[in-house]
Amino acid sequence: MPKIAKRSLKAASVSVRGIVQGVGFRPFVYGLAVRNNLNGWVYNTSEDVRIEVEGEAEAIKQFERELGTEAPPLAHIENVTIEYHRPRGYKSFEIRQSQAQEGKYQLISPDVATCQACLVELLDPEDRRYRYPFTNCTNCGPRFTIIEGMPYDRPKTTMRYFQMCPQCQAEYDNPLDRRFHAQPNACPKCGPQVQLVDNQGNLINNSNPVAVASRLLEEGKIVAIKGLGGFLLVCDATNDAAVRALRRRKRRPSKPLAIMVATVADAKKHCYILPEEEKLLASPQRPIVLMIWKEDSSVSREVAPNLWFLGIMLPYTPLHHILLRDTGLPLVMTSGNLSEEPIARDNDEALGRLSSIADYFLIHNRDIYSGYDDSVAMVERGTSQLMRRARSYAPYPIRLPLEVRQVLGCGGEEKNTFCLTKDNYAFLSQHIGDMENMETLEHFDNTLSLYKRLFHIEPEIIAHDLHPDYLATKYAQELGESGLKLVPVQHHHAHIASCLADNGLESPVIGVAFDGTGMGADGNIWGGEFLVADYRNYERVGHLEYLPLPGGAAAIKRPYRTAIGYILTLLGENVLNAVIRSEAKQSQRASLGQVGEVGIDVIKRQMERRINSPLTSSMGRLFDAISALLGIRGEIDYEGQAAVELEMAAYSSVIAMGVGNEAMSNAEESYPYRIVADQGIRIVRLRDLVAAVIGDLHQGISKGIISVKFHNTVAQMINEMCQLIANETAITQVALSGGVFQNRLLLRKTVSLLERSGFQVLTHRQVPCNDGGISLGQAVIANFAI
Repeated sequence: MPKIAKRSLKAASVSVRGIVQGVGFRPFVYGLAVRNNLNGWVYNTSEDVRIEVEGEAEAIKQFERELGTEAPPLAHIENVTIEYHRPRGYKSFEIRQSQAQEGKYQLISPDVATCQACLVELLDPEDRRYRYPFTNCTNCGPRFTIIEGMPYDRPKTTMRYFQMCPQCQAEYDNPLDRRFHAQPNACPKCGPQVQLVDNQGNLINNSNPVAVASRLLEEGKIVAIKGLGGFLLVCDATNDAAVRALRRRKRRPSKPLAIMVATVADAKKHCYILPEEEKLLASPQRPIVLMIWKEDSSVSREVAPNLWFLGIMLPYTPLHHILLRDTGLPLVMTSGNLSEEPIARDNDEALGRLSSIADYFLIHNRDIYSGYDDSVAMVERGTSQLMRRARSYAPYPIRLPLEVRQVLGCGGEEKNTFCLTKDNYAFLSQHIGDMENMETLEHFDNTLSLYKRLFHIEPEIIAHDLHPDYLATKYAQELGESGLKLVPVQHHHAHIASCLADNGLESPVIGVAFDGTGMGADGNIWGGEFLVADYRNYERVGHLEYLPLPGGAAAIKRPYRTAIGYILTLLGENVLNAVIRSEAKQSQRASLGQVGEVGIDVIKRQMERRINSPLTSSMGRLFDAISALLGIRGEIDYEGQAAVELEMAAYSSVIAMGVGNEAMSNAEESYPYRIVADQGIRIVRLRDLVAAVIGDLHQGISKGIISVKFHNTVAQMINEMCQLIANETAITQVALSGGVFQNRLLLRKTVSLLERSGFQVLTHRQVPCNDGGISLGQAVIANFAI
């Protein structure tokens, strides 16, 4: 280090907060200091990276500039504070030991896909890490899934059991090496190893288990593969029989599966890919991206039956890269679980739970501390939107526009997440799953304990949904018994607050919350709601008219019941009988007639006597009813299937003719409906709409055209209601939230109409618009409730 003249010495103490641990930040600072001839030190604490530098004044200014402009690609700097003082006379620059601080917390990097430098090594026969499935560096690899505590050092990860060999240790100790303090650093000599076993746990002896697993996949076998956040069930995506076997064993009859391909070029063989979609697909997060499926794709239609969109992801671990290159096939990769259970994480657990599904297991001995599913995203209007927030996104927090207390939002029943708030951060958990069994509740509880420990949060307020039977609500109430304050939050208010937080806003908005089910303040089932809302309050200013849901949950599983109930209520028994006769004449797949006269009589009596026939204003149920009425989907295998296939029918009317989906935004035909005032609330009456749909059906209009017209109608309905509300409130911002807005066609049409009417439209980006985002809304609302 050159000698520095004492007369020009300056010194600065620097604190850097954000995601600055486990991303190569300290070696970056070291290199920056050496390059600028500065002395001092850098080290991690439990809340930040601390730096002290001294040297020439201009060199310190340059250091400060480059600290922000040249940070490592995975670093995310939230805040930098600098204090100047007299020099202390350091003789060199060094990286010091980390210092734990009681009660302090640090943002943590999510897991990151294999970087290009590691991929080059992985595929180089001359490199010592050739085909090594655990190759990583400070720019990539596992992070949150292996962390047990902070600061982020190897002894506090599941890599603590693996002692580095001299070569790996030399990399780890060299500040100028990209593996400097890469906590998962390893090689074939000293790191984790892969084994192949059959579904009874018997070891398949071979020197190259990954190559053998690849051959098994080519032969049509199903292999459970341990990944970053848990096991994935894998098979050849071009093999109809293999995909059908996976569906049968996993008890997933028709819910779409995702595939993985080796490169973007391979993805383009199967999907039409926009530039924004390609960027998201190849990003370090590597989510599953939903894109338009090419008709000449070799991927089996069994992968996503009746859908125009295919979910594709690129490899995000070295093991994936090897498998995809060995097989040369697109591979189905779906969560290692039976339907509705959490993803299997440990080797013994996977063998116990998945042995009836997988023929073989590719396991390894690096433990997973926190289980994660793959994230799912789409690109709409040039912007990525998460539909499931998990791997590579959580636990990165949502930055809030205000300071908040320590609050826990427990989320909903389906697509559950929880949310913890502190300072101006909202720590939204990874996707937990549907809270329908004790296994998922245990996963919720374990993950919550981890977040509380890592981010030093002890909630003083617990927020929960109004529905008393949700497991998440019961969990909250148990916490309330210990003296914590409980705040019940209305489901759709939480949706709109979540959208506000996602967009970093606080001011009141017109909130359009469309979904399938949410307990209303009046005890009915809401889901087609127009609110004026902010974090503190909401007012229900409009909704779809209440209609019966005969059979309650049974109607959700069998949308033909919903359709029958709606027709009987709105149009009467004669119209229902005419619809059933029309089905028979047109040889249409029977949806309403399949229930038979006895079944219809049962539904009528349920409605007349109000036996298990709750009233609902749900837009999701209206989509279900129209889908069943058109004979598209009368019974469902997965949540939202009827509505999804109704949307696909609209796409089929245009895409199948080679026109392209943007053309659908130009179709203007729609159906009639009425908006009436009732005790100060605007109600959307649906009789005319349903009657017109039936009229088109009787005239032989195609289901695709009817679906397009229905989507147009809903978009126009939203626009008209928002204009009426804006005339009274002068609010010009509209927030769209709820699972119905996962419908790309409806979202596109709605946003276009609203923007043409002069509204600023807020949609979700960082968190899902479905129930995976409501815990965020709950937590922020509860902050103001007490």
